[in-house]
Amino acid sequence: MAMVVSGKEAGKGQQAAAAGMDAGKYVRYTPEQVEALERVYTECPKPSSLKRQQLIRECPILSNIEPKQIKVWFQNRRCREKQRKEASRLQTVNRKLTAMNKLLMEENDRLQKQVSQLVYENGYMRQQLHNASVATNDTSCESVVTSGQHHHQQNPTPQRPQKDANNPAGLLAIAEETLAEFLSKATGTAVDWVQMVGMKPGPDSIGIIAVSHNCSGVAARACGLVSLEPTKVADILKDRPSWYRDCRCLDVLTVIPTGNGGNIELIYMQTYAPTTLAAARDFWTLRYTTGLEDGSLVICERSLTPGTGGPAGPPAPNFVRAEMLSSGYLIRPCEGGGSMIHIVDHVDLDAWSVPEVLRPLYESPKILAQKLTVAALRHLKQIAQETSGEVPYGSGRRPAVLRTFSQRLSRGFNDAVNGFVDDGWSLLGSDGVEDVTIAINSSPSKILSSHANSSAVFSTLGGGVLCAKASMLLQNVPPAILVQFLREHRSEWADCGVDAYSAASLTANPYAVPAVRASGGFLGNQVILPLAHTVEHEEFLEVIRLEGHDFNQDDVILSRDMYFLQLCSGVDENAVGACAQLVFAPIDESFADDVPLLPSGFRVTPLDPKTDSPAATRTLDLASTLEIGSGVTARAVNETASSTYNLRSVLTIAFQFTCENHLRDSVAEMARQYVRSVVASVQRVAMAIAPSRPGSQIGIKHPPGSPEAHTLARWISGSYRAHTGVDLLRVDSQASDLLLKLLWHHSDAIMCCSLKASPVLTFSNQAGLDMLETTLMALQDIALEKILDDSARKVLCSEFPKIMQQGLAYLPAGICLSSMGRPVSYEQAVAWKVLNEEDAAHCLAFMFVNWSFV
Repeated sequence: MAMVVSGKEAGKGQQAAAAGMDAGKYVRYTPEQVEALERVYTECPKPSSLKRQQLIRECPILSNIEPKQIKVWFQNRRCREKQRKEASRLQTVNRKLTAMNKLLMEENDRLQKQVSQLVYENGYMRQQLHNASVATNDTSCESVVTSGQHHHQQNPTPQRPQKDANNPAGLLAIAEETLAEFLSKATGTAVDWVQMVGMKPGPDSIGIIAVSHNCSGVAARACGLVSLEPTKVADILKDRPSWYRDCRCLDVLTVIPTGNGGNIELIYMQTYAPTTLAAARDFWTLRYTTGLEDGSLVICERSLTPGTGGPAGPPAPNFVRAEMLSSGYLIRPCEGGGSMIHIVDHVDLDAWSVPEVLRPLYESPKILAQKLTVAALRHLKQIAQETSGEVPYGSGRRPAVLRTFSQRLSRGFNDAVNGFVDDGWSLLGSDGVEDVTIAINSSPSKILSSHANSSAVFSTLGGGVLCAKASMLLQNVPPAILVQFLREHRSEWADCGVDAYSAASLTANPYAVPAVRASGGFLGNQVILPLAHTVEHEEFLEVIRLEGHDFNQDDVILSRDMYFLQLCSGVDENAVGACAQLVFAPIDESFADDVPLLPSGFRVTPLDPKTDSPAATRTLDLASTLEIGSGVTARAVNETASSTYNLRSVLTIAFQFTCENHLRDSVAEMARQYVRSVVASVQRVAMAIAPSRPGSQIGIKHPPGSPEAHTLARWISGSYRAHTGVDLLRVDSQASDLLLKLLWHHSDAIMCCSLKASPVLTFSNQAGLDMLETTLMALQDIALEKILDDSARKVLCSEFPKIMQQGLAYLPAGICLSSMGRPVSYEQAVAWKVLNEEDAAHCLAFMFVNWSFV
C-alpha cells in the first residue's frame, strides 16, 4: 500500500531517494540487515553521518550498502514511525467519537422519553384546567378523589415492605432496591435533569453534565469516557478520599459478599464544612457493588435510615447526619478499551440546619456537581493521562507525587477551617470582638501525620500550631476573579514580616513574633514557578518565590528568598458553581517529598440561589462584560445585570502559624491582627471589583464593550493607519463594534500605556493579557518599565523622541516579562502614538509580534 509522507522528513526522504535512483542502485535488505538497522534505530533514530559510517564499518553485513542508502533507510523508518503514531492517534479519536456518539444517542433516547412524559403531563393539566373552567363550583368527592389519585401517580412514595435489614438477606433487599433506583436516575427519567451551562460534549470534553430540577435534595449527573478499564475505574471511584477534596475520612466497617460475585459494604464517611459558619456533614451508607448481564459494573450507594432499616451508624457529636439518596456509578466497557461512565450524586444536606444566608451552599446542585460529580470525572481523566504517559513530569517529580502535594495542601486547609476536636484543636478566648476565631493545636502530629517528624520546630521547641480564621459575606464579587487577583497581587494583602515568620518556622532557630504593619505589603518581587496542572487547567500547583532583600524586623533576619508551595483552583470564570481557592504553605529550598506543610489561604464559594429562572443559568462573571460584540453582548449584559448585582459568595480565610508555648498569646494576637488586616485588604479589592450599581460595568477603566473602549479602538486603528499607511484591522466598515471585536481578538499582543513620567498600562487586548498573565482590572497596576528588560528599555528610551515626533517606531526582537515574572520573547515590537479626534496625543500603543513564553 502506498503511504503519503508529509513535512520535513518527507522532503528529505524524497531527495535522498532521488539521489539513490540517480546512482542506479536499488537495495533489497536482508532480514539480518534490517535487524541490525532496527537495533541502531532503537538507540538513535536519527544518526549522524559519522555514526552511519561507523555503523557500516562495525557491521560487515552492511558493507555492500552505501551511506546515502543507509540515510534513506533511517528517513523512511522515521516516516513510518510517524505514520504509525498518527494512525494510532486517529484510531483512538475514532473510538472516542464512536463511544461518544453512542452516549449521545442514549441521552437523546432518554430526553425523548422525558419529552413524552412532559407532553402527557401538559395535556393532562390542560384537561384539568378545562374541566375546572366548565365546573368552577364542582366540589364533589369524586373530583377530589380523582385529583388526589393523579397527584399520587406523579409523586409516588415508595411503600417498602417491612423487612429485617439487620441480616444479610435484608441488606441485599435494600441493595437491590438501591440498584433499581440508581439505574432509573442514571439512564431513565426518575429525575428531571437539566444540562449545566458551559458543559458541551465532545471527544476531548469532560463529559455531559446535568443537574436536578425540582427534586428532593440536590442531584447531579455526569456521563463521560475514560481510557481506563472498568475494574480500574471502580477501584479509583471507591477510593473517595483520593479525589473528593471534601472527604475527611471513609471507613468500611462491614463487608458482606453476595452470591452474584459482588459485595455489600457498610460505610461511614465524614466530610468537611466549606466555611467556619456551619457544622460538617457525615454519612452512614450501604454500598453495593455488582455486575450486570451486559458486562457493566455498578457501584451504587444510599444512606441507611430508620425508614430503610439496617444497623445504626456510629455517633458523631460534632457532625450533622446528612442523607445520601440512591447514587452511584455505572461503568460500561467500550470496544477497543476504555470505559463509558454514568455518575449520579443525590444528597440531602439538611440545609435547614444552617443559617439562612448559607443555605444556597447546601441547596445548589451546581455546587454539588462541581465539587463531587465533575471532580470524579476529572480525576479519572487525569489518572488516564498519567497512565498513558501524556502528563510530563514537573521538577523531576512523578505526577502521583505532585498530586499528593495538592491533596495535602487542600486537606491541611480543610483541617484548619474545621478545627475538629479529635484532631487536637481547641478554641482560645477572644479579645471581645468575635470576627476572628483563634484555635490552638498542641498535638500537631495529628494533622501533620508522619511529616511532622521531619520538622525541627516541633521536635526541638515542643510548640504547637495556632490557626486564625474568619468567614465573611461578599457581594457582587465573582470568586474566580477575586482569587485570581489575590494570586497575582500578593503585595496587596500579604505582610512581609508574617511571611518571614512563617518561613523561619521551618528552621530550629528561635524567632520573634513580628508586628503586623498597617499598610501590609511585602518587600521584593513575587515569582511564580509552575509545577503541575490538571487536564483542564482547573487546578494548578506552583512554587512562589519571594525575593528577599535583607529584611530585618524584631530579630527576624531573612536575607534569602522565601518559598511557598501554592495550590490554586477554580479560576475558570465560566465554571458555574465552582469554588475558587488559593492555598499555600511555606517550604524551604530543598523541597523534599516529605516536607511538612502548614497550609493557609482563601476559599470563595458562590452562594448560588436555588432558582430556575433563565437569568440564573447564566455565567455571572466578568467574562460577560469582556466578550466583545454589538447587540448580542449588550443584551447579555442587560439580562444579567440584575443577577450580577445580586451575586453573593462566602469568603473563608484561615492562616496557620507555629508557636512556642511561652509565646502563645503573642502569636495569637499577631494572627488575629493579621487576619483582620487581610480581611480589610480583601474588602478593598472586592469593592474595586464589584459594580457600583445594578447594570453598571465592572469597576475598571474602559473595559471592552463600553463606549470608551469603542472610541479607543477607533483611535488605535486610525492612528496606526495614519502613521504606516496600512490597516491594523482589515475591515470594510468602520463600525466601532466591529473594530473593537477585531482588536480584542487580534493574534498579536496590543496594549496602551499612559503618557506620564512613569507610564502604566491602561488597555490590552486578549493576547496582551495572556502574554502578561494578568487581567484587565489588574492591568493598571503594571508599569511599562516592569515588563521590559534592560535592553528593551534602552531601545525604547532612544526611540522615544522619534515616536513623539514621527508617530511610529519599529523595535527589534527582545524579551519582556509577564506579571508572574516569566520571560516572553517577541520577534518585533511596533510603537506608535495614538491620537484622539483633535489630533492630540492620547497614549502610546505597542504591538508585540509573534510572542511566546521562553
